[in-house]
Amino acid sequence: MHSTEFGPAGGSALSSPIVRTSLWLVAIALVCVAMADFEIRSISPWAELGRFAGGLVQPDFSTLDTAATALLRTVTFAFTGVGLAAVLGMGLALIFHSRFVRGACAFVRGIHELFWALIFLQFFGLHPLTGVLAIALPYAAVFARVYSEILEEGDERPARALPAGSGLVSTFWYARVPDVWPHLMTYTSYRLECGMRSSAILGFVGMPTLGFYLESAYGEGLYGEVGMLLLIFLGLIASLRLWVRPRLVPFYLLAAPWFLGNGLPIIWGNAARFFTEDIVPAPLRSGEGLSGLGPWLWELLVNQALPGIGATLVLTQIALVATGVLALASFPLISRLFAGRFTRWGGHALLIIGRSTPEYLLAYILLQLWGPSMLPAVAALAIHNGAIIGHLIGRQSNEIKLRPDAARGVDRYTHEVVPRLYRPFLAFLFYRWEIIMRETAILGILGITTLGFYVDSAIQELRFDRAMVLILVTALLNIAVDAVARRIRRHLQLRTTPTASTPPTP
Repeated sequence: MHSTEFGPAGGSALSSPIVRTSLWLVAIALVCVAMADFEIRSISPWAELGRFAGGLVQPDFSTLDTAATALLRTVTFAFTGVGLAAVLGMGLALIFHSRFVRGACAFVRGIHELFWALIFLQFFGLHPLTGVLAIALPYAAVFARVYSEILEEGDERPARALPAGSGLVSTFWYARVPDVWPHLMTYTSYRLECGMRSSAILGFVGMPTLGFYLESAYGEGLYGEVGMLLLIFLGLIASLRLWVRPRLVPFYLLAAPWFLGNGLPIIWGNAARFFTEDIVPAPLRSGEGLSGLGPWLWELLVNQALPGIGATLVLTQIALVATGVLALASFPLISRLFAGRFTRWGGHALLIIGRSTPEYLLAYILLQLWGPSMLPAVAALAIHNGAIIGHLIGRQSNEIKLRPDAARGVDRYTHEVVPRLYRPFLAFLFYRWEIIMRETAILGILGITTLGFYVDSAIQELRFDRAMVLILVTALLNIAVDAVARRIRRHLQLRTTPTASTPPTP
């Protein structure tokens, strides 16, 4: 029964490409562990953990009015940004067959929302447009790819039945979209949840969302307020299905821009200077010309880009395998094949918390507890992504029908269930490889020496030319990892589009 997953019937499991690929991933991660920094540098991590837990147990609601305003800003940034992204993404999906469009979208989505926010801050300042565009641009690129993949899997017969000469737009809306509309809406709803998380962490770069107040409260040691803000955020994500109803979404989208706030006025001279001076490489600004550009670029690549790439890859590969381990360990908590009703309730609660809390926020909290090292980053990435994949394969496990005399306990897990789930599990894991890479890079803003660390340092030093080169390197690295993941999925014949018949994963 299980030879179809792990190898040919009667043959060695090691002869299976899936098993060999999995072993290679583990081996690479173990090599990376030897190069990683996992030291706990906090003087009293347990005392810090106790204070943090105390804030969750006894949250301080005395500043609830401020939190309510932050919550409103978080929601409105998400709705406005994701709504704009969905419109742009649907338009781009029409022409996604163009190699130029695919390449441009890959580049744009390879840059994290926080990097986009840091860029827009330089010329829009603390204006709502900064937050909206920081979400809308990368999300539009993601929507374009996923929408086009969903449309490709739709039934083409209605389009072929249209009379000759029907326009591209008419064919698109009247023949192609209706067939896949439920899948488009399911994925868009999922991206709205992601948009809420992205909106919250924009506060860490100065936007007036929940992340801004959470960072301020933590910095001042107000653990009760930290607990209150975290509980409000988790409640927001957990309750989305209760108040984000299809018939209400148009109202939310129309109302959201009016509640973004005014922010600070845009100084358009800053925008002009950013494009004409700030991001121009220093040798060109100083008149050295192309003769000085080569040494400048070489020094930047050798001293910052290459160390950043190395740390980013090391952290990514460890987090990828840790994500897989956590997903395989957690899905039985919500599976009817292993857990009773009350255990499943608890398992769902744990996975909801894990997948609802952004990696950046988790890493920030763990960094305060354990001190600066790669350990908080790996733990944050594994918890969030492991909870997502554990939730997805846990749901799939409930569709498995076992014989009445099937094995129980550990034997059921290892011989009956995991072999049947391993292919979709691996597909989800490779699908999230690109996301883990992108999140790994941005965690450098917290002080971990990935590419984001060097980008943030360059921006703090007002060396925007260096920052833009490093952001370009980050995007290219992300594109490369995505290409490798796609190639592996094709080689292993794993499903590459998990949106048509399975829950969304990006």
